[in-house]
Amino acid sequence: MLEVEEIHTYYGESHVLQGISLSVNEGEVVALLGRNGAGKTTTMRSLIGLTPPRRGRVKFFDKDITNLQTYQIARLGIAFVPSGRRVFNSLNVEQNLKLAAAAAHPLADRRWTMDSVFELFPKLAELRTRRAGFLSGGEQQMLKLGCALLANPKLLLLDEPSEGLSPAIVGQLGEWLRKLKHKGLSILLSEQNALFALRLAERGYVLEKGRVQYHAPADELLNSAQVRAYLGVKFVEAS
Repeated sequence: MLEVEEIHTYYGESHVLQGISLSVNEGEVVALLGRNGAGKTTTMRSLIGLTPPRRGRVKFFDKDITNLQTYQIARLGIAFVPSGRRVFNSLNVEQNLKLAAAAAHPLADRRWTMDSVFELFPKLAELRTRRAGFLSGGEQQMLKLGCALLANPKLLLLDEPSEGLSPAIVGQLGEWLRKLKHKGLSILLSEQNALFALRLAERGYVLEKGRVQYHAPADELLNSAQVRAYLGVKFVEAS
């Protein structure tokens, strides 16, 4: 589904991604791991066209999307959920969702509707008239996921979805993502919480200084002493 071939991405003259290659198959969850500054977010931004690579190639269903604009990539079926609280704070939950639905490509497969989003996230239905700026971190994460699903994507890019959430909400997040996985949605998941990500994923890539340091099935990465040592204390403590 997604093929990333030796991409090099820069911020000004700073060479951040130095030949990243990865792939995501249909119906698969793939984890993108690494310490802060390893290049995870830049990889996501490169794939969605926000920070296009200067070299290399990105293909989606064999179509070269390397030099397309972000809106063109989104219309092909890739949705990006960035880290942080990226919602329209002054709008209520329902207005945020309607805005996302209106921005979807008119010819997109309408598998996800407002009703199906509320079925997945019943809490959002209860909060539909509440302003997004007054939602908790977990509720805003639900809203961000709901908005992304209303674009009816084939591939979901999630950047640090567990960041800033309590352990209880992280557990709920895992259940939501498992439901999406069982519905056949492909997911590329960038995470600091390695245990959380690898329990969801089939495969994982570990980045270091803009390069792929390790690539293996998720269970191999979970049991690798080298990967544990590289990813550090949070992974070791979580396990």
